[in-house]
Parts: sequence; structure tokens; C-alpha cells
Amino acid sequence: MEIAKIAQKAWAKTPLWKRAELLHKAAAILKEHKSPIADCLVKEIAKPAKDSVTEVVRSGDLISYCAEEGVRILGQGTFLVSDSFPGNERTKYCLTSKIPLGVVLAIPPFNYPVNLAVSKIAPALIAGNSLVLKPPTQGAVSCLHMVHCFHLAGFPKGLISCVTGKGSEIGDFLTMHPGVNCISFTGGDTGISISKKAGMIPLQMELGGKDACIVLEDADLDLAAANIVKGGLSYSGQRCTAVKIVLVMESVADALMEKVNAKVAKLTVGPPEDNCDITPVVSESSANFIEGLVMDAKEKGATFCQPYKREGNLIWPLLLDNVRPDMRIAWEEPFGPVLPVVRIGSVEEGIHHCNASNFGLQGCIFTKDINKAMIISDAMETGTVQINSAPARGPDHFPFQGIKDSGIGSQGITNSINMMVKVKSTVINLPSPSYTMG
Repeated sequence: MEIAKIAQKAWAKTPLWKRAELLHKAAAILKEHKSPIADCLVKEIAKPAKDSVTEVVRSGDLISYCAEEGVRILGQGTFLVSDSFPGNERTKYCLTSKIPLGVVLAIPPFNYPVNLAVSKIAPALIAGNSLVLKPPTQGAVSCLHMVHCFHLAGFPKGLISCVTGKGSEIGDFLTMHPGVNCISFTGGDTGISISKKAGMIPLQMELGGKDACIVLEDADLDLAAANIVKGGLSYSGQRCTAVKIVLVMESVADALMEKVNAKVAKLTVGPPEDNCDITPVVSESSANFIEGLVMDAKEKGATFCQPYKREGNLIWPLLLDNVRPDMRIAWEEPFGPVLPVVRIGSVEEGIHHCNASNFGLQGCIFTKDINKAMIISDAMETGTVQINSAPARGPDHFPFQGIKDSGIGSQGITNSINMMVKVKSTVINLPSPSYTMG
């Protein structure tokens, strides 16, 4: 923390073009090392090999875009004159600019340890901040290799630190440290605890979701089925923007389930090295939690579209039909390859279920009627609504935010840069208008 504070003072004086130049260099080095970093992701978090490479390349693209966007939005300020407000003469000129906050603490999650770390690092650096990264326990090695790419690019010593350790042991020390000027956190409800302890500093938090997929009678069911399977089960459902519950109109439910089940049957299950669609979830405790939700649904009468099967941390994909509101799986986030389906009798019933959740990250609607889609979108209490597509965080320059227990602050490259700066005003006071030049 002390080194970061010292390094940030000098970094804030570094020309904006130079900061961008170093970020472009880091992006290129990261892409050059995509294979070994992707191998780490496969071994650490069981991410399929092809998806691991994609994560690293996407992260490099994010860094480069952030460098360009930072030059644009930080390279300009505003100029205000006092007589635009009633009761004032033109005696004051106000110049505003955006200046760094100081030290940013970044805490990414296990499921995208490189990409979600980079989404915090790049905006912080282009804005003139220093950064302390606390990587997830599973994903830490991948993060260390990624940070090394920034060091190889020539960023000043102490500007980017990576501090490994369990959150239970070092989390409070980091998040409550008086030297921290901003916290960017992605993860679960630990973020709520952090927000209560952090004090008066900017917080950028994405805390998960129970993303609902509403399917209307007029939906393209082939499109909906493809997106439900991809959106709900890719990376074994371990994504904050995964489809977490399907709310389908009763009249088309049987037809939709037939299509979804046919696609689930084609998913491959096995090790990430083989690029299987469904790979082991991150830990035994996670697998046990998922199993608890499944067993609760079984006891309460949910229809199992596939037999429940588990070997260690590997859970086969499972659709649960006829899920009711009294089942835990209807409300809790499994973060695994289990997808509940609720049959609804009206659009209002679907909106009510979506809005009754404590979460409000994303949601999606499948319909051919854009008017209905917009009305439902306005009614859904979520940060983003996708129309005729599964929820997704990207592209990385799109705004990304949650409401309720899904977080505070907005992400996306532009929004993240603006989150990590503050406005500085300099006011020039002129003589009174009655003063005349000699």
C-alpha cells in the first residue's frame, strides 16, 4: 500500500499519451503469452481450453480499447461561465478536469480471473491511479502471470501489485486499509460486507444475479432454446450473467422444453483439457451447495428432465421443469450446470417473479413483438435486459451494472474510467463588471 501510494504520485504526472502507450504494449505482451496463461486457467479453474484462450485475447483487446477511450475522455474537460446561472455576472470562469482517485483495490472472482482483473486494472491505470490486485485463491497463478505482462511492458515499480492470499485472512485488512481510495469488487455477497466496512470511498461492485429468461408465446423457440442452453450452461453455469431461471408461457412450454432437452443431450461432459462443454465446478463446497439445491427441488416435486449425476466436482447438466416458488432453486444462484424452469400463465407473473428476486443484474426476453419487449424491459428491475439473446457482460465497452443485491456502480470501459476519477475545478475570479480598464 505504501509503495502504491508513492508510485501513484509520479504516475499521475505521466503524460496521458505515455500511459496509453504502455497499456498498448501490455496488451500486445498479454496476447503473446496467451497459451501459457490459458493453460493456467485450464488447470486452476477447469475452464475449457478454447474458452481460456478467448479470455486472454479478449483481455488484451480490452486493455487496448481502454487506452484509446481513456485518451479521449480524460483529454478533455469543461469550461463554465458564471453568468449562465441567474443572479450572476460574468466574473467567474470555471475549468474542470478529471484527476485520479489514488490507490485502487481490485478484487476479481475465480470464474474470469484474467478478464475481470484487467477490466479493473486498465481503467485504473489510464486514469492515473496505482493498483493493488487481490486475485481469487483459485485463479491467483493466472493473475500473477497476467500482472507480469504489465511489468514486462515497463510500468513503474510499485504501480501494480498482486497480493495473494485467502479473503478470509487478508480481505478485511485490504478493504479497510486507510490507503485505499477506491474498491472494485466482483463476486458474491462478500461484497455487501465489504461495502459496510469500506467507509467513504467509491465502490464498484458486481455481486451476482438470478438472471431470468422470459419466453413469450410468439418467441422463436429454436433461438430461445439455443440461447437458454448456451446462456445457462456454458462454463458449467459458473457465470454471473448465466441464465439462472427460465420463465416460459405455459402454452409453449412443452415445445420449448423438447428443443432445450435435445440440445442438452448433445453437450459433452468431462475434463477442460478436452474442451468439453461441461467441466468440473470450482470446488467441492460449490458442488455440495448445488447438490443441496437439487435435492430440495426433488423433495418438493420438480420434474427432472435428466437423471442427476455427479462425480466429485463434475456435475452433469440438469434441467428442472415445473419448478415452483417454494423451491430454493427458484431464488438462489446455483453457479453450476443446473437450470430451473417455471411455467407461467401470464407475462405479469413472469415479471413479478423476476422482480421478487433480491438480485437485479440482467434478464432476457424472447418475443417477435418489439413493443411487448420494450414494455417488459421497462418493467424488469435489472441493470440490463437482453432482447432475443442470453444475458452477457460484453462487449466490454457496453455499460454493465446491477441493482439491489447485484451491486452498485457501473462497469464497462467508459463507465469504469469515470468511476476511477474525480472532478477537479479551478475557478478564475475576474474583477467586478463595474471595474473599467484605464
